[in-house]
Amino acid sequence: MVREDWASSSGGTSDSEVCVQDADEEQHYFNSGDIPKLQFRNNISVACWDDKMGMAEVLEMEGGMWITTGIVCDSKIYCSVEETLFLAERGELHLLDAHDSSVMLKDIYRKVAQGKSGCCWESFEAYKHLKSLGYIVGRHGIPWTMKSAKNKSAFLEGMAQIKETDGNIEKPNQVTELFGNMRITHVKPIFDVYPPNSKFRKSSPGNPSFILCLARDHPPSKAEIEDLERQCNGIPLKFCHVEHGRVSFVSFNRMELPVLP
Repeated sequence: MVREDWASSSGGTSDSEVCVQDADEEQHYFNSGDIPKLQFRNNISVACWDDKMGMAEVLEMEGGMWITTGIVCDSKIYCSVEETLFLAERGELHLLDAHDSSVMLKDIYRKVAQGKSGCCWESFEAYKHLKSLGYIVGRHGIPWTMKSAKNKSAFLEGMAQIKETDGNIEKPNQVTELFGNMRITHVKPIFDVYPPNSKFRKSSPGNPSFILCLARDHPPSKAEIEDLERQCNGIPLKFCHVEHGRVSFVSFNRMELPVLP
């Protein structure tokens, strides 16, 4: 297999709309003294963090980002922790706790650092970089739209690794179980990535442009790549590695070498 460099370095991307600068993020977010304060826009969305679910329920929606952000369940929109932090850093989301008190940015960083709900700091950096480039990014195996389940038993059986379902589950607590079962290990799919699309619909997103896998401790082996390719049913794979705030993306091409006499 031949490695093909796809993109690298989240540090080089700038966005004039970003309200909270991220220059200090490569120092760790938990070095609290240098964490910037939240800076809000005039019209921002409001969400309430649910510790039990490990997600944020959106209470007030402002702006068009909700077309490609969050999952819809029982006519409500829920944000994963990486979506919550990304919007909070940009000043587009005001997060509240269960007592309607504002949640500080450093506290959202801490939620990511805990590695719960299928998200770690490295996966957040990858998510942030892709979103900053304009891609549509969703959790791998998590349907964009979830309604009342017609086939609950089938959903529960495939909850740990959903490949392609009708996108229906019954209640928000099942969403919690689904996200909680997504533990980031060595190499596994983390995000479904779609190209920018103003006509994107959560009810019919289609196949992603590629599936992003996170390689944390070591490059993927040939056996791991082949196993992931089987899991992803022919959808292209890309791999990312995050080190000291730098996000690198690679892909692999299969190549047959001639047998020499």
